[in-house]
Parts: sequence; structure tokens; C-alpha cells
Amino acid sequence: MPSNLEHAFQTLHEIVRAARNNLAPGPWDYLIGGAETETTLRRNRQALDSLAFRPRVLRDVSKIDPASTFFGRPVTIPVMLAPIGSIEAFTEGGGATAAKASAAFGVPQMLSSVCNPGLEAVAKAADNFRIFQLYVRGDDAWVDDWVRRAVDHGYAAFCLTVDTASYSRRERDLARRFVKPWRTRAGGFEFQAGLNWDHVKRFKDTHRIPLVLKGIATAEDATLAVQHGVEGVYVSNHGGRQLDHGRGAIDVLPEVVAAVGGRATVIVDGAFVRGTDVVKAIALGAQMVGIGRIACCGLAAGGQAGLERVLELLQDEIRIAMALLGVSRLGELDRSYVHPATPVTLPHATSAFPLLHEEGY
Repeated sequence: MPSNLEHAFQTLHEIVRAARNNLAPGPWDYLIGGAETETTLRRNRQALDSLAFRPRVLRDVSKIDPASTFFGRPVTIPVMLAPIGSIEAFTEGGGATAAKASAAFGVPQMLSSVCNPGLEAVAKAADNFRIFQLYVRGDDAWVDDWVRRAVDHGYAAFCLTVDTASYSRRERDLARRFVKPWRTRAGGFEFQAGLNWDHVKRFKDTHRIPLVLKGIATAEDATLAVQHGVEGVYVSNHGGRQLDHGRGAIDVLPEVVAAVGGRATVIVDGAFVRGTDVVKAIALGAQMVGIGRIACCGLAAGGQAGLERVLELLQDEIRIAMALLGVSRLGELDRSYVHPATPVTLPHATSAFPLLHEEGY
């Protein structure tokens, strides 16, 4: 189903601009900000900009198929709606609105446990491909209850976020005195800090639902994940919002792919906002790319239709990149299609959209 926003938004930068205009300063800074110096945030973008393409020519690309599969299910493009806390700050309906866009376009949604309207209401909102992500705020029985509820409501996999042993200093939020809705009601942070590999083993011994670990940033931890039977290894630095001075996510990706060795599904997020970004990740071995900030921009710009328009534009950009690289299917991509390069722009949260910063556009 088309978004019907083709005329209003012909480019992604127009969607980002509309989101900026629609959001108050607090939610906007929450959306684009990172931890402390925002070095990790900038490195996410810089790492993507440090890869150039090596296109092949004289290939038959008259038919391009950007579709893929994820945990055995078909998806329209290899893009997942990443889990976003307090997503209700960007659109009425919060996670339920995102779920409707997920269902309409045919991409998976990973729902954060710290957003409204919650696990059950989001499941009722749309018959979509959904995964549930949990911040651990209680004991084993508490986790088991969340797993049971997720299974009962049709979530295809379960995700534990593992890079939040301490909540970071997000200075844009602090300077704005912007308090996320979930922060006012959250407790039990000691359980997240105490999370360890024994908990992963217990989860795999207890539950049948596929498990994803989000926040893997080294080959060593990727190896441990697959040794524990984890089905999904999610390369992420929380969009630069947790540990400052980390590596760019796509810089981490190759060593994780090598460590996993095909034994689990590899997901990545971190500054992926263009179709070319997605293609680079697939070429380096990821099966799925999570989008967060650009998804929120779509929601803030136009609700469900705005998010669907983001996905339409990403699909178009992916198709164009594939054709110009000389591949007709995503499975044809490999590391031979990318090469190290010198970035041409200074990285920041919106640097992938240069027209945002030029007069007349």
C-alpha cells in the first residue's frame, strides 16, 4: 500500500526537515543526540562514509529484487524498525503506529520494552512481523513473564539489550532538562547491570523462542553468543548513545560476521539512513539493518504514512544502488563491492542529508 506522500516528500532530507519543524527542542535533541562528546555517534556516520563502492558493469540488471528473508520470513527490503524507547514522543500511537507501517510495508519491527502503548496493545494494532526487545529490570521470573507474554502475542523472536549496564550521560537531554517518559517510572537498573552469560544460558535452556542479543561490539562476544546458541547477533552501539568513544558500527561488522561464521543471523544498526548504507552492510555480511533515527523522522513528519514513505524512499535508493553496482539480488553482494575511502563530509547526526544545510532546499 503506497504512503500517498510521494508529492509531499520526494527526498529523505525533506522528511528530516519536516520532523525537525514538527518536534519541540527536547524530543528533537533526544532523537539526534548521543552520549557525552557524541564521538561514537559521529564515528557511526564516519565509518559508513569511509566506504566507497566498486561497481561492476555490463551485467543484466533489468530486474532488481531488493527483497530478503529474516529468521526464515520474507521481508520487502532488509530493513528493520529498530527498538526505540519513548517512541511516543514522536508520533501519536507510539509503537502501535510503527507497527501499522511495519505491516503495510512488509518489514519487521523490534519493539522496545520502554515505549507505549506496550507489548499487548502493539500486537493488537497490526498483524506484522514483530520482535520484542527487553531491558532487564527484574529477576528471572520477571523475565520469564515477559517472554510468555511475547510468545502469547505472536512475537517471532525475543531480544535482550546488553550494552546498558549503566545509563549514559546524554548531555543534550540533560541540558534541555528533557526527561523521557519511561525514565520517570523505571526502576530495577541493578538487574540490567548484573546481566551476564549465565542469564543467556538460562534463557536458552528455558525458552524456545529465538534469542537476539543487541549491543554486540566485538568478535569475542559474538563468539560467546553463538557458543550459547543465540540465534541473532545484533551489532550496535545504541546509536552512539551509550559508551562514548566507541567504534563505528559498520567498522565492527566484519569481525562479528567472521566470528559468527554463519551460525546466527547478524543484524546491525548505527547511522544507517540511506539506501547505500543498507547496501554496504549487506555487502559486509549483515542480514538485516536496523533504522532508528530516520524511522522516527518519518513518524514525526507524517505518522504511519511518513514512516512508510521513509521505507519507500529507502527501497528506491537500494534498488538504484544495486543496479549501478551490477547486482540484481542482494545475495550477489560481497566485500568485493566496497573499498576504503576518505570521507568528504564532517560526520554528525544529519550529515547524510547535505541539502538540509543549503539555502533554497
